[in-house]
Amino acid sequence: MSIRSLVQHPTLRLPSILALLLVLTGCNTVPETGRQQLNLFSPQEEQQLGLTAFESMKKDVPLSKNAAAKAQVERVGKRIAAVAAVPNAQWEFVVFESPEANAFCLPGGKVGVYSGILPICQGDVGLAVVIGHEVAHAVARHGGERMTTAAGINLIGQVGSTYMGRTQYARYLPLATQAYGVGAQWGVALPHSRAQESEADEIGLIYMARAGYDPKAAVGFWERFAAYNGKRDGASTAWFLRTHPTDADRIARLRELLPRAEAQFKPAP
Repeated sequence: MSIRSLVQHPTLRLPSILALLLVLTGCNTVPETGRQQLNLFSPQEEQQLGLTAFESMKKDVPLSKNAAAKAQVERVGKRIAAVAAVPNAQWEFVVFESPEANAFCLPGGKVGVYSGILPICQGDVGLAVVIGHEVAHAVARHGGERMTTAAGINLIGQVGSTYMGRTQYARYLPLATQAYGVGAQWGVALPHSRAQESEADEIGLIYMARAGYDPKAAVGFWERFAAYNGKRDGASTAWFLRTHPTDADRIARLRELLPRAEAQFKPAP
């Protein structure tokens, strides 16, 4: 019986489930940061999900026809991939034609860069900041970890609802369910997302340095990105409602991490 089957088994009580999760907390260690991670999904499961999602996206989102942009993304991507610890990765670097200033990396080495972020990168080194960060998500297996967190939130909610529905407080169940959903989002899901983004910044900074890109450029990129964000609606969203750290927090954190990354930086020939 698999781990996920055990967690979903109807005869297991909540204490048993929580004990099982605690035992598994140290089953994965994130490269570079050493953080202990709970992830109930295997690398093979994650990679299959990533491949399926990427193939679907390539059908739904227009691909860039800009040969120079595609060559740039592939050039930088391959250098970052060469220093990234992703076993059995099937690296693929694709430029999607979109004004959105964003990028992503799915499990298995599927990297997508939206053309809207390239002007902010201002060259290969800035692009290395972006791709290093996205590849770091795959290295740290953030996708599977996030799905595990979501499954845990859902499981606890279901167990709590079932228990409360059998008590004298059953009439308050709708209100309690709503409160739990908001609390889980603000208190668990969003902080967890921000922590993953910060970890990807840290790992990405190391990878770009090892690939021969000056890590000091990361500060300049995020300063430009902060200026870009300042012109958009929603830039004033409260920090506790964000999926990402604020730009100011990211820049400050990167400055703290620079000495470690610079110690591993050797300019490419």
